Amino acid sequence: MSRSKWILLGVVALAMVLFFVLDLRQYLTLDLFSELYRENPGKTQLIYFLVYVAVTAFSLPGAAIMTVVGGAVFGLWTGVVLVSFASTIGATLAFLISRTLLRDWVQKRFGSYLESINQGIEREGAFYLFTMRLIPAIPFFVINLVMGLTPMKVWRFFWVSQLGMLAGTLVYVNAGAQLGQVQEFSLQGILTPGLIVSFLLLALFPWCARFALARVRQRKLYQNYPMPDKFDTNMVVIGAGSAGLVSSYIAAAVKAKVSLVEKHRMGGDCLNTGCVPSKALIRSARVKHYAEQASHYGLKVPEVEVDFPAVMERVQRVISTIEPHDSIERFTGLGVDCVTGSAEIKTPWQVEVNGETITTRNIVIATGARPFVPPIPGLDQVGYLTSDNVWELRQQPARLLVIGGGPIGCELAQAFSRLGSQVVQLDMAPRIMPREDRDVSEAVAERFAAEGIDIRVDHKPVLFESDGDCKWLMAEHQGEQVRIEFDQLLMAVGRKANTEGFGLDRLDIGTTPQGTLEVNEYLQTSYPNIFACGDVAGPYQFTHTASHQAWYATVNALFGRWKKFKVDYSVIPWATFTDPEVARVGLNEQEADEKGIEYEVTRYDISDLDRAIADEEAHGFIKVLTVPGRDRILGVTIVGYHAAELITEYVGAMKHKLGLNKILGTIHIYPTLSESNKFVAGEWKRAHAPQRLLAWVEKYHRRLRGG
Repeated sequence: MSRSKWILLGVVALAMVLFFVLDLRQYLTLDLFSELYRENPGKTQLIYFLVYVAVTAFSLPGAAIMTVVGGAVFGLWTGVVLVSFASTIGATLAFLISRTLLRDWVQKRFGSYLESINQGIEREGAFYLFTMRLIPAIPFFVINLVMGLTPMKVWRFFWVSQLGMLAGTLVYVNAGAQLGQVQEFSLQGILTPGLIVSFLLLALFPWCARFALARVRQRKLYQNYPMPDKFDTNMVVIGAGSAGLVSSYIAAAVKAKVSLVEKHRMGGDCLNTGCVPSKALIRSARVKHYAEQASHYGLKVPEVEVDFPAVMERVQRVISTIEPHDSIERFTGLGVDCVTGSAEIKTPWQVEVNGETITTRNIVIATGARPFVPPIPGLDQVGYLTSDNVWELRQQPARLLVIGGGPIGCELAQAFSRLGSQVVQLDMAPRIMPREDRDVSEAVAERFAAEGIDIRVDHKPVLFESDGDCKWLMAEHQGEQVRIEFDQLLMAVGRKANTEGFGLDRLDIGTTPQGTLEVNEYLQTSYPNIFACGDVAGPYQFTHTASHQAWYATVNALFGRWKKFKVDYSVIPWATFTDPEVARVGLNEQEADEKGIEYEVTRYDISDLDRAIADEEAHGFIKVLTVPGRDRILGVTIVGYHAAELITEYVGAMKHKLGLNKILGTIHIYPTLSESNKFVAGEWKRAHAPQRLLAWVEKYHRRLRGG
């Protein structure tokens, strides 16, 4: 830091120390300035002006009080002029102090995080600042300091602040002016019409300002898209996956006219290429595994032969059985106008499908996501499968290479391994299932290794090559090149939101760094009448989360002018359907550590559970994170048989703010797996038993025995 910056920092620090040590705030009073004003009006105005500038420049408390005092002492218009210019000059000085002392350091250290903010400031910085000045949701001194860290020009900051704070200044100074006219501080003296109106203005100003700004922003946003006089529908939903189906169902249930557009198959990824087919495949693989473990149950079973084409046909049969639940016929019967074709958003009010235009008051984007395929050299040469097209296989791969250690990669790797493929699972991370705690991923990895899956973590794919029927991957591991041969390749490294191809670029609707559509807490995009939900919106790409979001998107779209609801992500469960299953809700240890949240861990080993022993499923554990010293649940992870079912009790407990004591006091059927939930609560209770009280109780019982 340069010498000049050190001097400036010293001046700022000295001013703050003197202000608090000498308690200078006691002099910012109505009596002091009133007395000075009677003796020397001009000198008092100058002193007031300079003190106000100093208080604002050094971000000291007292600016709001001085604003009211200014109105009481100098009257409305003189007070407005003094406060308006003093506050703007002081704010600009605070802006410059922040920029001089902190901007270079902050931009250097956090430049990548601030890049989007900087771009927004350069593009619409004046409007952002004006909005914050007009609606002081953030304290003004914070705005001054934060804006100093951005590329905003000093002159722009000055005049926008001058205009933005003027309305609020007028309201506050007027309140002070009305107080200054009070002759006696009695109930009758205070309850004058002028003072009552002033207090009403103080209360209503933020609401009026917010409403006015919303109207201005909406007018600016829609200036090139005039609203039609009438609409064909209340809502158009694009995408018939989980989010789109639920949105359409809810809209039709509340008697809105809704059109559902789908260019492929109803049901989306979950029904056709995701949850349903994968669980059907996992079930077939598990049955084969059970048959191989028959001796543990006292049974003798001949060697099981896998008919792979029949297994894959069963998968399609399961899809066909569930398909009517999501069919055009069913949703048409529910009152939804189902349209098959590619949708294109022409304006915020128009969606074109098959050459025909549908006018609508609201649009819900529920286009889902697709498998992400990284650009690895040679990938197209060797060919690859994803979770979209793996279901087309009818010949079982002898050697399957699975790239990806997340839920999809783990589920499919184990399923194919159990069906008889030789599986190599590769991931760049140091362990599979990296979002889970280390003990969780290690438990799954140990089972995979025991079943013959070759796990290669900390391996970076570099190059795919082939020579006739021989295919191989060159990967980098600890600085060395490793060759891995395979017959089929399955890419399972994540999913990418479907945001292209239906007109979003025309409206310049933004996306997040993760590639999902940028939505607010009401699931609105930058256009208030265009909503997004499901995988395309994130942040969670689960079928049940998509359905959860769909309710908020639909209700806010149809009734948002009267009441809007913020989407609730407080209790989001999920599961990975490996064997053992992994289910979680809330925080795990690594997330709590990353966020600096204190917690206690209570653990119960399922191997001690009677039902698990009887079922030959005595493995896994339950781990509950609680607030230290209390039974409030922060998060739960379950590893074991039917973990996805067992987690539901904790989901309900967290949703309705029930602690472990309530779970412990609830009767659980014996013998069941759900008893493990009660036993882990018992472990917590035992660890928090009141030892001093129990010592006195022990003495009491001893005395009763005559000891």
